[in-house]
Amino acid sequence: MRKSLRRMGALLVACTVPVTVAAQNYVVDLSQVDPTAILASAGDVLMRAPDSAIDDLFQAAHQASQSPRDASTLCALFDPHADRSFESLAATANRLGQASRERFGTALLNIAAVGLQAPRQSYDAAAATKTLKQAGVTAMLLHDDFMLGMAATGADPASRDARCRSFGWMLDALKDVPLPQRAAATRLMLNEGLQQLAPK
Repeated sequence: MRKSLRRMGALLVACTVPVTVAAQNYVVDLSQVDPTAILASAGDVLMRAPDSAIDDLFQAAHQASQSPRDASTLCALFDPHADRSFESLAATANRLGQASRERFGTALLNIAAVGLQAPRQSYDAAAATKTLKQAGVTAMLLHDDFMLGMAATGADPASRDARCRSFGWMLDALKDVPLPQRAAATRLMLNEGLQQLAPK
């Protein structure tokens, strides 16, 4: 554990220096971390980090979704077969605009730091699915085109734009649920994307 914490300390130093020196060039860099420092034996850090840290990532994603450019980058993460490894999340952060990149990157670094030291968190996948579906119902009632976007599977720009709009509406609905449920739904999306809401 001490060795892993030293590695994480090196990561935090490497990643925070660019913010101090030149914030406009902020880059989320996980290249100096041994994978074993991110993936602990008890499970993925995304499942070990406390709800508050997961919610910081949700809030960063929700704020980024207000920008059409950043929303397009983020929503691709939640396609059913997308790579949502920690490394992929960091790579996605680096494609966001400056403000979104800093928020998303800071949230990821916090998850990495606290997730190494925390036990695996209690997680009820069925309850998380229920929360996500309830948020989907809210989004559907507020936005007539929500389910059309969720059903869009094409790679053409119109289909991607429809998915991204629905993704943003889903985040809008989730931001109003209590933190524990919101964090559980965020873990579910990080594990499985939005396939729970796709029409069967």
